[in-house]
Formats: sequence, structure tokens, C-alpha cells
Amino acid sequence: MRYDVVVVGGGPSGATAAMDLAREGKSVAMLDRDGRIKPCGGAIPPRLIADFDIPEAQIVAKISTARMISPTARHVDIPIENGFVGMVDREHFDEFLRKRAVVAGAERFSGTFMGLHRDEDGKPVIVYKDKQTQERRTLSARLVIGADGARSNVARAEVPGGDTIPYVIAYHEIVEAPDGIGDAYDPNRCDVIYDGTISPDFYGWIFPHGKQASIGMGTGINGVDLKDATKSLRDAAGLSDCKTVRREGAPIPLEPLKRWDNGRDVVLAGDAAGVVAPSSGEGIYYAMVGGRVAAEAASACLASGNASDLKLARKRFMKEHKTVFKVLRMMQDAYYKSDDRRERFVSLCHDVDVQRLTFEAYMNKKLVKARPMAHLRIMAKNIGHLTRLIPASST
Repeated sequence: MRYDVVVVGGGPSGATAAMDLAREGKSVAMLDRDGRIKPCGGAIPPRLIADFDIPEAQIVAKISTARMISPTARHVDIPIENGFVGMVDREHFDEFLRKRAVVAGAERFSGTFMGLHRDEDGKPVIVYKDKQTQERRTLSARLVIGADGARSNVARAEVPGGDTIPYVIAYHEIVEAPDGIGDAYDPNRCDVIYDGTISPDFYGWIFPHGKQASIGMGTGINGVDLKDATKSLRDAAGLSDCKTVRREGAPIPLEPLKRWDNGRDVVLAGDAAGVVAPSSGEGIYYAMVGGRVAAEAASACLASGNASDLKLARKRFMKEHKTVFKVLRMMQDAYYKSDDRRERFVSLCHDVDVQRLTFEAYMNKKLVKARPMAHLRIMAKNIGHLTRLIPASST
């Protein structure tokens, strides 16, 4: 049969797109590499939980505090007011999303994407290697959604510029969490470590996952020993003796692509489109939004027969999130360049205005505009730190 849409990739983005389209009554095939688990801190904001109807059972921890740690081991604890940051385990969360897409009506296929060609009618045909039989098989479609990760093979083959996306390599280790609460590790607190010895261009993290914890870091610089840096994080948090459950690594994109479609029959979503927030590296929420807008664009294209409707995916995403991405990119460029800048960034995090505005923006996924004086105070402190008029250790 020829499906209305073949979704390549069954992560949060692909599974969301498949679910939305199936719920509309479209015939959908979802191809995913069953068994792959992406390295991820697993943080999701309340807006994601609400917008995508995530059940309580998927939340393995509720974080009430974020600790920012500087290169000199100074730290600031930021309380998360009026809510919490939910934590999910990607091993179970992604599978929940895939199963939900199947319940909605999508057909699931497990295998590895091998390529895309077009049949005699000019319609796309996905070639994949079946996971169980190792045989090459095909899926025919009217449209294709490429949701196959940061180094997307669909993007490389079909979308101009799809092979040039910048990324960092993220690595983490899932460990069995210790019992009890201590200063080095708190199951209700996320630790974010801004230290050039851990990552010279990004950050390290220790994120609780209930009975487990994610410990990892990211970098785009060749030669950095990711496993050694993660070992240092484990040692500092007193987690060296905890049993390691699994180890994972993968590229994390740093910038949305300029184009998300090929102008014909393919549109990208999630990491394949580059929608991971700069500075924070947050990706789950933006991946799921990317899957939703890709589904909307595909649905519009199927209805109209006009390939230009595929551009709606990027237009709708960037209309809502472009400014946030721009601000976060500016922050990363300003503060991740050196340990002196990282020290100053942690100092800036002591500011109550910064804390409130940051988490209001994180929880609601939009910049807060209702406090002009707070924005002016933050701008003045930013200028003071970046021009070194304010001491690096000033709070």
C-alpha cells in the first residue's frame, strides 16, 4: 500500500508527528530503530506535560531546585517556583510515545533507514533494513517526515543544507541513584556544571531520575575525553561507586536548519531540523513541537496538493520560538567561551530577577515581557560582567 505519510524516526518528534496524523485519519507508517536510547538529561517543562498530555506515570522525578556550579565550585541554588521540572527516562518515555502513536492508528516498523528513491509515479519510497529479518524492505508514501536525529540521513539526502548542521557530542551514564539526600547529590535537584575542565564549550549535568540518575556532558571540541569528564562528575557527586546501568552518546544539534523541506515531498522534524535550544541543550519539548508542526504541514500539503505547504512547519515553529532561540544563542556565545565568563554567568544566576525570568520562560516557553525594570537590571548586570566592570565572583 501507499501510506499518506511515512515518518522516519520514532523518538519524541517522530512519534508525535505519527500520532497527530493518525488521529486525523491519515494512513501513517512509523519507522524506528527499536532499542536505541538517546543520551538525554530527561528534563521536561510543565508546558510539555500539559500540551502533550503526558501521564503522571512517565514522570520519574519532580525537580524543585536547580544548582548552577562555577569553575571554582561556587554554586547558586535556584528554587523552581509555582511548579516543578519533570524528569523522564528516555528508555521508557520514547517507547510510551511510540505505543501511543500505534494506538492512534499508526503502523510501526522496526528497522534502519537505508535510502529514499521515487517510484514511476514520482512518489517517495523508503528503503529500510528490517530489524528482525535483516532483509531490505520498502515503504511507499505520498509524503515523508524525516525525524531521524541530528545527523539525519533523510536531511542529508533530500534537504539543501541538511548535511551542514552544527552539533555537540553528548555523553551520559545512567547509574543507580544512592539512597538519601546529601549536599553532593539531591534527588530533588538538578546540578548544572559550568567548568572548562568538564566541557570547554558546553556544560556537565547531574540529573536525578528517581531510582536512577543521568550524569553527563557535551562538547563540540575534538579531543575532549567524554568518559573521563563524566568520571570527574561522578567523583565530585559521590556517585563513583554507584552501579552503571547504561552508557550512551549521540550528537545534539546547535542551530535550526535554514530549510526543513525539499519543496516536494519531504519535511524534517526534531533534531533532524536542528531544534535543540542553544545554551541549555533542551530538546524534548522542541522536538515534540517540531513533530506537531511537521504533521500540520504534511496534513495541509495532503489536503491542498501544494508542496509549498510543507514550509508551514518551519514558519510556525520559528514564529513562536525564534526569539527564545536567539536570546539563548547570544547567552551561549557570551558566557561559554572561558572559565572567567562561566564564573560570571554563575554570579549572574544569583540575581533574583534572573532566576524568576529564566524559570518563567522555561516553564512557559516564552520570554517574559511583563517586568521591564527587571529586564533593564539584568541587561545592566550583563554589560557589567561582559565588560569586566563587575568582579567575576560578585553576587
